[in-house]
Amino acid sequence: MKARKAKDLRSLTTQEIEGFLSESEENVTKLRFQLTLGQLHDTSSIRTLRKDIARMKTLLAERNKQARNN
Repeated sequence: MKARKAKDLRSLTTQEIEGFLSESEENVTKLRFQLTLGQLHDTSSIRTLRKDIARMKTLLAERNKQARNN
């Protein structure tokens, strides 16, 4: 799994980012379940997804802050 770059995320709309965010959170849950069952081979994918989620949340927070200041 390849990490999403902040530069690429900035070009997306807020709704698209929120969609990716909810999808990524669901995927982390699924991957954790697979890890528990011993079916997950690439454990680094959980870490990558968690970092992507953090990037998306940070970007959304920045946008909310800018909206409140304007």
